[in-house]
Amino acid sequence: MAKDLPTHSTLGGPPPPSVDAGQAWFTSFSNAISSCDVPALLGLIREDGFWRDMLALTWDFRTFKGTERIKEFLYDRLQGAELSSLKLSNDFPPNLEQPWEDVTWLIITFTFSTKVGTGTGIARLVYDHKAGAWQAYTIYTTLWGLHGVSEALGSNRLMQPNHGQWISSLAKALEFEKDPEVLIFGAGQAGLDVSARLKMMGVSVLCVERNARVGDQWRGRYEALCLHDPVWYDHLPYLPFPSTWRAYTPAAKLAQWLEFYVQALELPIWLSSTVESCTWIEREGKWEVVVLRGKEGGGKERRVMKVSQVVYAAGWAGGVPNMPRIAGMDEFRGKIVHSTQHKTAKDYVGKKVLIIGAATSAHDIAHDFANHDIDVTIFQRNSAYIMITRHGMPVVARGLYWDDCPPTEQADMLSASLPNEVMRLVHKRYTQEVAEKDRELLEGLDRVGFRRNEGVEGSGLLFLAYYRAGGYYLDVGASQMIVDGKIGLKNGCEIDRFTPSGVRFSDGSEIAADLVVFATGFGDIKKSMGNMFASDLVEKLKPVWGVDEEGEIRAAWGDSGHEKFWYMMGNLCLCRFHSKHMALQIKAMQMGVFGDRYQKGKPS
Repeated sequence: MAKDLPTHSTLGGPPPPSVDAGQAWFTSFSNAISSCDVPALLGLIREDGFWRDMLALTWDFRTFKGTERIKEFLYDRLQGAELSSLKLSNDFPPNLEQPWEDVTWLIITFTFSTKVGTGTGIARLVYDHKAGAWQAYTIYTTLWGLHGVSEALGSNRLMQPNHGQWISSLAKALEFEKDPEVLIFGAGQAGLDVSARLKMMGVSVLCVERNARVGDQWRGRYEALCLHDPVWYDHLPYLPFPSTWRAYTPAAKLAQWLEFYVQALELPIWLSSTVESCTWIEREGKWEVVVLRGKEGGGKERRVMKVSQVVYAAGWAGGVPNMPRIAGMDEFRGKIVHSTQHKTAKDYVGKKVLIIGAATSAHDIAHDFANHDIDVTIFQRNSAYIMITRHGMPVVARGLYWDDCPPTEQADMLSASLPNEVMRLVHKRYTQEVAEKDRELLEGLDRVGFRRNEGVEGSGLLFLAYYRAGGYYLDVGASQMIVDGKIGLKNGCEIDRFTPSGVRFSDGSEIAADLVVFATGFGDIKKSMGNMFASDLVEKLKPVWGVDEEGEIRAAWGDSGHEKFWYMMGNLCLCRFHSKHMALQIKAMQMGVFGDRYQKGKPS
């Protein structure tokens, strides 16, 4: 892996100040694409450059590093993709950006057509004084539309008036007298985002949600839960948060917004409903799904459906908590819960609390207890990355997801245009910058023995989220409480067993507790699927999440390992962006224009 970005020192100095070179490079690039001249294209790309593609040329999520791999990919896919009509973006002209004193690149945004649709591209050029030319360090291409498909937006919205029949028509549509084409398991942000995308593309879709209300996934979590990502990062498709929205959203407020979102976009949801079974019918190329639909006033109606596509959007590991079994649990006289079951600190005033874990939920819950003057201790099993939110977020989100940021769709494109190996180098610099701002707190944590790290290869929080979906805390006060002794800390050993009055550790010590909260995250997503899908089918599915050798997140939003089965998961930002990619793939299959996924050199 590269150790740093291309800096002025490695390139022979800062670049010329003019952005006119962007037009000249793009003209050469466009001509080479139009003539499928691979050698000419390679001459425009640095030897250590990257080409990241999302569906446009590969029907997959791929990153090719170095001109040798890019050459093979282009010879295999360029001609068949039929790229044409390349144009510089009118809205986002070439922009010379200097994110750091020693790094400058020229960002070029362009649009194009392919055999099946339209796309957006972004190139980052750096000036190599030895070569005497601007060369592409990164190129990004993504499919973003299909020929003949117009989303039901703006002038394409439903134009007919509806006098007195709107409510009844919604109720009739929700009955699904004809089976939907796509069935989505779950109506959290993941399911709602892809449901909205598919509906706007004219695909019949239904979400099945086990909870009684949309948003209960957030409404039912601990009272102190608040998003740690800023509002600019968290918009949903088609309906952004209003400009009055607070920067950090309380979970209960997000739950209300999701419920409103469903109503505003008229998304079809069966609430209080569960999937009893989901069986692949090979000869038909469809899924047979048995749904137990919740009825008003109680009871369930059994419905058997045949659907073309199934989207599993049931959250991390299907929401199944990772709950270790430890000797002595049955003897413990107090209460043991997973963090998903904990609601409020108010019920434990005057009690002693032990929290197992040291990432976000552990800190949030401990913070709540400490704010109620409750004796609380964190047992830290693994090291964690710590960043003060007020210091770090303006750094890691700047230029994309902060005040005065570009439009959300362009911000998403700019973010995705950095291959994850390059993004890691960017975040390594961010992490160093934030650590300097956080120095006093970090030194305090070191003094009291809190075990911390700097993230994957020093890249902070982002790649802990990509690799582990956790392992970090964006501090809003709990870390300082640990330094000040208001939250106790225990680490450097293992849990031996529970006792009637608390927890004994491998070093012989014991902590008394009335409540033990396991903030231990979620288990294997496949375990949540076993009661719905055949075991042999589940085993064939690819492992989901984590990062492959190309830096791409595994299996989410694309090839799951089984045809017409999709994993839809991620935070609000990733769900917003990649729900479009999933919807495009499903719609392309429906239209019969989906191509073959490019498998050569793909990590297993």
